[in-house]
Amino acid sequence: MTMRLRRNLGSTQFVDSFVCRMCGRGDEDEKLLLCDGCDDNYHTFCLLPPLTDPPKGDWRCPKCVAEECKRPAEAFGFEQATREYTLQSFGEMADTFKSDYFNMPVHMVPTELVEREFWRLVSSIEEDVTVEYGADIHSKEFGSGFPMNNGKRLLTTEEEEYARSGWNLNVMPVLEQSVLCHINADISGMKVPWLYVGMVFSAFCWHIEDHWSYSINYLHWGEPKTWYGVPSVAAERLEGVMKRLTPELFECQPDLLHQLVTIMNPNILMSHGVPVVRTNQCAGEFVITFPRAYHSGFNQGYNFAEAVNFCTADWLPAGRSCIEHYRRLRRYCVFSHEELTCKMAACPEKLDLNLAAATHREMFSIVQEERKLRKSLLERGITEAEREAFELLPDDERQCDKCKTTCFLSALACSSCPERLVCLYHTQDLCTCPNDKHYLRYRYSLDELLAMLHRLKVRAESFDSWATRVKGALEQEDGTKIGIEELESLKEEAAERKFPENELLQRLKTALNDIQHCQTVCTELLNNSPSRRMTLADLKALLERINNLPCTVNQLDQVQELLQTVEQFQSSAQALLGGEEWSRGLPPPERLQALLEQGAVLRAEPPEVELLRGLQEQGRWLEEVRRTLGPQGGEVTLGVLRSLMEAGCGVPQSPAVETAMAELQELLTIAERWEEKAHICLEQRQKHPLSTLEAIVNEAQLIPVQLPNILSLQGCLSRARAWVTDLEEIQNGEHYPCLDDLEGLVAIGRDLPVRMEELRQLELQVASAHSWRDKASKTFLKKNSQQSLLEALCPCAEKRREMGEGKEYRADTDSLGLTAQDLRDPGAIVSAFKEGEKREKEALQRLQEVNMAKPGLERSVREDRRRTNGMDPDVSILSVDLTKEEEEEEAVTPQTPPTASICVCGRPPRPPLLRCHLCKDWFHGGCVPFPSLLPPGLAPTSARRCWWDWDTRFLCPLCQRSRRPRLETILALLVALQRLPVRLPEGEALQCLTERAITWQGRAKQLLEGPELRPALQTLRALKEARGPAPQEEQGHEEEEEPAQEKKKGNSVIRAAHSAQTGFENGHSKKENSHNSTGVEALIPMVPGLKGPVIELSPAVRSQLEDLQLEGDLLEVTLDQTQAIHRVLQAASQPPRHTLHTLILIELQEQRSAGRGSRRKRKSQRGGGGGGEGGGANGTPLSQDGSESKKTRPLSDTPSKTLLQTHPEIL
Repeated sequence: MTMRLRRNLGSTQFVDSFVCRMCGRGDEDEKLLLCDGCDDNYHTFCLLPPLTDPPKGDWRCPKCVAEECKRPAEAFGFEQATREYTLQSFGEMADTFKSDYFNMPVHMVPTELVEREFWRLVSSIEEDVTVEYGADIHSKEFGSGFPMNNGKRLLTTEEEEYARSGWNLNVMPVLEQSVLCHINADISGMKVPWLYVGMVFSAFCWHIEDHWSYSINYLHWGEPKTWYGVPSVAAERLEGVMKRLTPELFECQPDLLHQLVTIMNPNILMSHGVPVVRTNQCAGEFVITFPRAYHSGFNQGYNFAEAVNFCTADWLPAGRSCIEHYRRLRRYCVFSHEELTCKMAACPEKLDLNLAAATHREMFSIVQEERKLRKSLLERGITEAEREAFELLPDDERQCDKCKTTCFLSALACSSCPERLVCLYHTQDLCTCPNDKHYLRYRYSLDELLAMLHRLKVRAESFDSWATRVKGALEQEDGTKIGIEELESLKEEAAERKFPENELLQRLKTALNDIQHCQTVCTELLNNSPSRRMTLADLKALLERINNLPCTVNQLDQVQELLQTVEQFQSSAQALLGGEEWSRGLPPPERLQALLEQGAVLRAEPPEVELLRGLQEQGRWLEEVRRTLGPQGGEVTLGVLRSLMEAGCGVPQSPAVETAMAELQELLTIAERWEEKAHICLEQRQKHPLSTLEAIVNEAQLIPVQLPNILSLQGCLSRARAWVTDLEEIQNGEHYPCLDDLEGLVAIGRDLPVRMEELRQLELQVASAHSWRDKASKTFLKKNSQQSLLEALCPCAEKRREMGEGKEYRADTDSLGLTAQDLRDPGAIVSAFKEGEKREKEALQRLQEVNMAKPGLERSVREDRRRTNGMDPDVSILSVDLTKEEEEEEAVTPQTPPTASICVCGRPPRPPLLRCHLCKDWFHGGCVPFPSLLPPGLAPTSARRCWWDWDTRFLCPLCQRSRRPRLETILALLVALQRLPVRLPEGEALQCLTERAITWQGRAKQLLEGPELRPALQTLRALKEARGPAPQEEQGHEEEEEPAQEKKKGNSVIRAAHSAQTGFENGHSKKENSHNSTGVEALIPMVPGLKGPVIELSPAVRSQLEDLQLEGDLLEVTLDQTQAIHRVLQAASQPPRHTLHTLILIELQEQRSAGRGSRRKRKSQRGGGGGGEGGGANGTPLSQDGSESKKTRPLSDTPSKTLLQTHPEIL
């Protein structure tokens, strides 16, 4: 409570409000209390009792308190919710509430935290939390959580088992041992389970079950349920503590604890001496409460439980005490306790023995009490009585008007007041009418009750008579045995009278089971059943067991005769086994076999039979060992020895067996040792000489055991000897050995576990041959070339291409037409090489005819004749045929079909196009590198009249298959080849190629130095010298630029040259460009002024030159005479103006693109294979190496597109 002071001094009512209602004074305003109900003021010292300090919280004056107490009491309990839920919607609401309340997922909230918060909320006055609880839901209406055989749905086999289980809460109340099964009505909550759907903080208050019965609660699923319990001995103590702490509640409602609306902290109860226990019930667990055991609790979260009551025989006294307690509290009963007891007493034969005894005791107490009550009525003069079937009346018509107890045995009524009825405990409270108006209404007379009591006594005492007879039959004190039929009758009597399970009944069942078992065993034994073979000890135990049975067994005499037969056989076997003549050896096999056959027909086996079998097994094993290791035995392996050892371990031990085992173990150890040695030699961790391995094999062969590793080692030695023989044959042959033969020998020698000195020498020879072949491959083969060295050196007999399929057919390793064996013969290789030269030339001529039939993208418009000063830069880049320059001025309509494909990319023709000088096929400028016009060091102004030195010859990547090294390089390779003691097919092919190149070079020199061409060459030399020396500034410019150009390898277009000191590949110089883009532009106005031919050649000389040029282009060798012949033929022809103009524009466009691009990009193109590899437009790789990017730069698609966009006249 807080004190509120008023300071509005200008108001008249304000002055009155400062006056104390008790003393009428307004002084000491700091001690005035303001009532929160009526706003009246009271001094703290004027109140009764006086208050020393102002109270905290709200405060009410005595007048307001009195008015509040006069109000009628409101209903005390829980409100019924108005909203209806499904199980799913209730769960969603419950989980949402809990997670929001604790601000964490529901499964992460600790039970201790929920419990602590629950009791905090209960004890808090200011804070209210509302939750909902689906309690007391009828399972008959909404269904049970357990399977039920109610016919509503078909149950599975597992559900059928649970539906019949006694732990099913629908079955437990109606079991035979349960008292409630004798109540006909389905009492909801007691006989029929109730369902409970809880959420966090939903609680059940302190209470005990109706009629103080047992209760069982099963949590089907969900979060735990927290329980608090008080034992029945402390029930009155708990009631006393609650009444003492909350007296005003119990004054208004004495049976408050039966209403499930009162909850109190267990700590408070324990502080007042009430014992309290606690548990958390998890899903799948049962909680059972005992009679009059107070319990309460709450739910930790969303869960689903089911509960029901049950009553056992020990509950009957507690149930009667509960009725007396209800009578004092005037509480209604759920059922009549007297009616239930009498109904059980009416049919004692249906009762369980324990239940019958408990009912007899309960019935005796009820009869004694009823006799006393009826006697008191007679003493009052009430003699009138009539029989009444109370069980047929509704409960509200037979309740006592005073205590609300349901009457059954008797009740007092008044003829003048028929609507009133009282029990015999409250006869004084019936009415004020005279006693002669009163009469007794009874259900049974006292004689009938005594008769019922007697029948219960007989039922309860029948067990004693039965037990006496069973003890006499089982103990046999007089030595006489009864028949099995009497024992069966005693067992049947126990089942008929429903005697409980006890020790005596268990002994009777055990005895009957023993008798039946002995009879079955004797029958099977005498019938010689295979499944009933037993030992002598088992037979004796069986006879002893039969003699101890409480009844006789018919087969006893026959079993005793069988025992005598077995004992006679045992004596004979012992005589044989104990004979002195067989002490050092084995008995004869015939005697052993005869005794074993005799023992096999016995129905019981003595222990001597096993000894006889052991002796027989010893003899067989020793015989097998002698046969295996004897001279007539077969091959002995390690597996045979090990199997004999394993079999010997299972044989009964004797001196002979131990000796044989020792011999086998010694032989096995020696064999395994040599096998291990051979295994080490075969592992090749360290190779041994041939002599060492031969010694190991020779010594191991002395062991009479077949060893797999020794055999393998012996095979390796045979292969090693054969290897040495093969090597000698190869080395002593007519020619040097072939590389393939040596490689095969090296591979075989490496796999052998033998150390051979010749192998190291062979490996060195093979390594040197491989080194030479690798060096030759680097010399001839381009980077990423898909050809082998032999393919590049041999003539290409078939050279054709099918562009329609996008496939390319090249010469392979069979181009010489030789088998692998023929390649070992040098003469065959030379003959095949010569034959291949002829076929290569013929195939090329056929290919030229096919490719010449492929028209390119011809020029559609003629050159613009309006050029006045120089060449117009807007010139179309069309198809360029480097072999038909005389037709460049003619406009030809394109005849290539739209679907025709050319080039390595297999795409249709598109500008710019180049035709190969050798195979005459078309190629896109973006797929292959274009030739450069001017040789390095030659300025455009100096080369005006030497246009025949401009390089317009183009060889496609398919014709130029290798790097084409110079002849001097090849001769160095041949010198290194002569030092090798190994023959290689590539070496033979290289020699043939060299001879072919030298022969061609001699023919070319003879023709060039002959009288037919000497005047022409002199004319060309004179024309070149006539231009005079180059200007000084031009020479200085060239000298300054040459070092700079040497730093730009791979970035410039490759130039042609005819100097003898310059290497050629594809007729192109390896030196770098020595002029800038301005010099290339200067060539454009020169093209129209070019004149020719400058020399004249006879048709015969021209034909000879063209044939030599064709053969020279087929050679995969770079020779100076090739370029010289091309220069002579070009000078003897018309200037290829259109070709020169096109190549100039392409080179100009290339230089412009290179100028715009960065130096880093050009380096990546040089090293990464962009232009150097000559990739096709569709990504098809060409047989170009990295060095080719330093000689020629292919025209990419991008410059062509740029040129086409710049010059709209280009097609």
